[in-house]
Amino acid sequence: MNRYAMFSKIVLSSLARRRSRMLVALLAVGIGGTVFLGMGAVYYDIPRQMGREFRSYGANLILVPAGEEASLSLEDAARATALLPAEQLIGATPFRYETMYYNMQGLTVAGADLEAARKTSPYWQVEGDWPRTDEEVLAGLDIAEHIRLYAGSSVTLEIAPPEGRRFKKELRVSGVVRSGGAEDGFILMPLRGLEALLGNPGRANVVEISIAATGEQISLLAEEIRAVVPEVTPRLVRRIADSETTVLNKLQVLVYLVTAVVLFLTMICVGTTMMTVVMERRREIGLKKAIGAGNRAIIAEFMGEGLTLALAGGILGSFSGYFFAQAVSLSVFGRGVTLPFFLVLLTLGASLSVTILASLIPVTRATDVEPALVLRGE
Repeated sequence: MNRYAMFSKIVLSSLARRRSRMLVALLAVGIGGTVFLGMGAVYYDIPRQMGREFRSYGANLILVPAGEEASLSLEDAARATALLPAEQLIGATPFRYETMYYNMQGLTVAGADLEAARKTSPYWQVEGDWPRTDEEVLAGLDIAEHIRLYAGSSVTLEIAPPEGRRFKKELRVSGVVRSGGAEDGFILMPLRGLEALLGNPGRANVVEISIAATGEQISLLAEEIRAVVPEVTPRLVRRIADSETTVLNKLQVLVYLVTAVVLFLTMICVGTTMMTVVMERRREIGLKKAIGAGNRAIIAEFMGEGLTLALAGGILGSFSGYFFAQAVSLSVFGRGVTLPFFLVLLTLGASLSVTILASLIPVTRATDVEPALVLRGE
């Protein structure tokens, strides 16, 4: 039997003789690894998960005309949107605002890609149905209450096109929309329907974009759009982008704190267990020293036991940490978490580091044992 096989046998037999105490240390390392991997996976995936959650609050980037132009070309808007990462883009909705008249009173009519609006503005609540044809509209809640509109009713609007005579058009109200914002004061209709009534197709006053990205990432994308498509001016919706960044930072700090506390408690548990083992084996250590074992051999044996525990606990923590991360993500975000492989390697590294640090003081105490005193029973 070579020296390495003998060393392994000594380490494993020592662990087996004190399996109840070592089981406690193994579970401590395993729990530490579980929390480290689980929190690491959540931390790594928080921007993606929270980005999707924040998209329910509406657009976080808008495109407006550059300079003094009143409207922008939908072709230019499409070029700008194409610069955004497709896997992060939730939706892009062009809006065109025009004034029409009801009983001599001016109303704002917004033409929009309503199918895209359902993605960029999922917080809109529609009582009734979304428009299915170009001659159906949504009435904002405030307008509906003011002129007594409801799903299934009709409204006759007087339209003043840029060229030609005024005319009236009867439109069917398919539903009433409640957004809590400016849309409550608008009549909303499909953009194609508005273009058919007023002409000048392919133009919009603003394009609202919802993208799953942090405020810093959106700022970089906005700079790229500004450089590549000078006809368009991108602007961040600060109240959403800043809120998202603030919440993400606080959640990430919380993950740091929880992980640090658990690893510290793991280190205390492992250190206490190893210290107890050293005290129980003082006579054994003294005997080994008396027959010629040096401090290096004593250190190697105890560190071998600690590293074996760390490796086993790290593997255990990696398996259980995956399920822990999935459970946290499903309960909080309603979807699974992505687990990159490098987190498994970090978990093993963290388990080894914590165990080594926890074993330093007990191992130092083991090397301080005086053979003569111990063997005399002192």
